[in-house]
Amino acid sequence: MANCAIVGINWGDEGKGRMVDLLTERYDVVIRFQGGGNAGHTVINEFGKFALHLLPSGIFRAGVLNILGNGVALDLENLWTEMEQVRAQGVALTPDMLKISERASLLLPWHRQLDGLEEARLKDHAYGSTRQGIAPFYSDKYQKKTLLAGELKDPEALRAHVAQLVEWKNLTLRGVYGAEPVTVDALMDWLTTYGEKLKPFICDTTEVLRQAQAAGKRFLFEAQLGALRDLDYGIVPYTTSSNTLAAYAPVGSGLPSAKVDEVIGVVKAYSTCVGEGPFVCELFGEEAERLRQAGAEYGAKTGRPRRVGPIDLVATRYGVRMQGATGLALTKLDVLSDLKEIPVCEKYRLDGRELDDFPFPTLLDRCEPVLKRVPGWERDISGVRRWEDLPQAARDYVEMIERAVGCPITYVSVGADREAYIERKQA
Repeated sequence: MANCAIVGINWGDEGKGRMVDLLTERYDVVIRFQGGGNAGHTVINEFGKFALHLLPSGIFRAGVLNILGNGVALDLENLWTEMEQVRAQGVALTPDMLKISERASLLLPWHRQLDGLEEARLKDHAYGSTRQGIAPFYSDKYQKKTLLAGELKDPEALRAHVAQLVEWKNLTLRGVYGAEPVTVDALMDWLTTYGEKLKPFICDTTEVLRQAQAAGKRFLFEAQLGALRDLDYGIVPYTTSSNTLAAYAPVGSGLPSAKVDEVIGVVKAYSTCVGEGPFVCELFGEEAERLRQAGAEYGAKTGRPRRVGPIDLVATRYGVRMQGATGLALTKLDVLSDLKEIPVCEKYRLDGRELDDFPFPTLLDRCEPVLKRVPGWERDISGVRRWEDLPQAARDYVEMIERAVGCPITYVSVGADREAYIERKQA
């Protein structure tokens, strides 16, 4: 059976959660394979509107198994809070529906504290962190100085491990930042409070996935953020601290032997970016504010206004290649419906030369966008459900993107609701 990864093509915030929610009816297992609670997936369905940060977006479909893999930065407190919020809106969440990898490392309160302390130290050179502890967490993980979720089931061994980590971490809190030290009792209280609630969900998810694979179940891998935020291939250092690419999905999911047969890359019909770092196609002033308001472009986690710009064909082509996308989902096409002309960033200009390919990160600040404008369609398309019913200018816009980035656009979103999309059948 075919497995699929849904991933971001650009800077994140492309609408991946909505696509996962839409497509989960075709899959048996939805797996979140990387990242933490530092970004949100907005989903609108019959239960209401949700901004998911850690929960897989398949939780709204009955009969679908959802897994938080070992690649996830597992914040017990934020996960439990999110679960309670979802339950309050009528969504059932039981250990039969949601399973947490016993090999997932725990993001602890001091990771959030250190994130804020370091951003404050950097001042004008800050990376634009959401202060959810992601960078300190992954730093500790690769130093092998984190707790695994499975340790919550062995309290005696857990306390001994916590004591070692507290002694080590206090060296940094006190010696580097002059902050108050952490106590073993305080951290154990936190772990007990949230760990007891979540222990029923923690298990050997590798075995769960192995059995599902043997039974011919279909997997849907869900990524956070986008290709340009990847730790290795993104706009370093303004990236996240994990690998956001589809190639990492089997490792971060808990079943390295799994195969990714299809990669759906999600890209907006225009560009958005939350946080710091180079954003070559950025618009400013009144034009930017109109686009931001029309698309409700505010971060699902932080509420920060997103930086906006025209679709960036250079960055999108790069993201398609890095993700190995086999098809694209173009979201928020309806947001452009009022424009008489639509700006498009088709190339970069660097030191007088025009570039088609995405440059090395240190060169991005010297790049300028090469813009063109294409005709808009100036009519509401939110009710359209067939490709042939779209205005010709809208179809031309979609096909222009498709040609420029070298990947077919299979899905076109024309509204926020689950069913507000067009599925294109490729010849």
